[in-house]
Amino acid sequence: MSDQLDEDEQPDQLEQVLGAAHRHALSFRSGVGERPAYPAVISEELRRIAGGSLPETGEDPLLVVERLATLGQLGSVGSTGPRYFGYVIGGTSPAAAGADWLVTAWDQNAAVQSSGPAVSVIEEVCARWLVDLFGLPGDTSVGFTTGAQMSTFTGLAAARHHLLARAGWDVERKGLSGAPAIRVLAGDERHASVDRALRFLGIGTEALVPVACDANGAMRVDALAQALNGGALDDGSRRRVTIVCAQAGNINTGAVDPITEVCDLAESRDAWVHVDGAIGMWATASERHRHLLEGVERADSWSADGHKWLNAPYDCGVALCAHPDDHAAAMSVTASYIAVSHHRGSDRRDQINWNPEWSRRARSVPVYAALAALGRRGVGELVDRNITHARHMAERLAGEAGIEVLNDVVLNQVLVRFGGAEEADQVTTDVIHRVQEDGVCWVGGTRWRGRAAMRVSICGHNTTTEDIDRSAESILTAFAKLGG
Repeated sequence: MSDQLDEDEQPDQLEQVLGAAHRHALSFRSGVGERPAYPAVISEELRRIAGGSLPETGEDPLLVVERLATLGQLGSVGSTGPRYFGYVIGGTSPAAAGADWLVTAWDQNAAVQSSGPAVSVIEEVCARWLVDLFGLPGDTSVGFTTGAQMSTFTGLAAARHHLLARAGWDVERKGLSGAPAIRVLAGDERHASVDRALRFLGIGTEALVPVACDANGAMRVDALAQALNGGALDDGSRRRVTIVCAQAGNINTGAVDPITEVCDLAESRDAWVHVDGAIGMWATASERHRHLLEGVERADSWSADGHKWLNAPYDCGVALCAHPDDHAAAMSVTASYIAVSHHRGSDRRDQINWNPEWSRRARSVPVYAALAALGRRGVGELVDRNITHARHMAERLAGEAGIEVLNDVVLNQVLVRFGGAEEADQVTTDVIHRVQEDGVCWVGGTRWRGRAAMRVSICGHNTTTEDIDRSAESILTAFAKLGG
């Protein structure tokens, strides 16, 4: 009788809990544009609400959701709003948010086709759309990862397999001990995720050869040529293979490496080219700006991140590879208790062959929804609009005495410095803190060429020119209060 009663009550409870979550979610999203971009609540208060020790007996699920809603309302940043310019975060679009709710409701393990046929097909279609959107070769393989960090890891794992297999070394079986040496050439303004991926892969950061960049953070072709020609092993006892990591969208300046020239040089040395396109790959959808990535289709692997310009939720990274066999060889896995198809010769897609995870969320679904709702033209218009916003912000700030915009605004990044030469580091830091406390917008700080700078990253679908003007006024007011 007790079991039957629990079963009868379960639908009502589920409806109440999901209804409460729905109500709070709508309330949060509808008001995010007018709340401060950063919460004023202190962590101690949030800890008090969250509670102390693990409860001995279970709590009412509805009360748990209500408490979580309170925590989120008090302690969430406004990254889904129109004036959050910290890091490189796009607010989740309505279609992507709704799709993510469905992913939770379906509760599918997106590892193999047999544990979720629908999400397997959605991922297959979404992968094909992305290859088309980015203008890559038609047989490019795609894996969906947690973010750009693991997309970079996946691309470099494919590179490691390809280069060492070509040299006669089975790295998946033998590991790296005794293998031909791997060197990795990357701009000295590269994203730190490249270094981290090399640590994960056992290649190590000592394999990195930094390549000089120009004033805007793009790799210099002459410096790359020199690096490719140099660095012979001292004893000549081991062969050496080379990976070149190019960048489409410097995390500080938005600069894009000269990808055509990078590929020309790499091909002449039989090197693998990986493009870190976490930000910039989305610019291929723009008729006005795709020229910035000219030649990108010639690379061997690419990484992109949906939570940036596509405005998908977090956990929506994309790894792409022009060599499907190498991609699958580096990632695929099987076990006796699951039915896993090989990546060739089958009409079904087992997602586990293309990413470094096992049990996983159906993260391709919100990406699919975002692409379907926007279309190719919509993605391009979003990119164009945000680049226009970034240039407008730069013009508003650079027009004031004592403010210097440090970068050529290529994509959506604006790098700003405040004050005279002697005190600029401190003034810039103080301006950032004042803007954050004001709450109209949120901007972050960084170091550029050894100097403090404010970084303004604009990639929200709901940002307007009015939002840029309001934010610029907040920044200018903060500087004025410091005597600017």
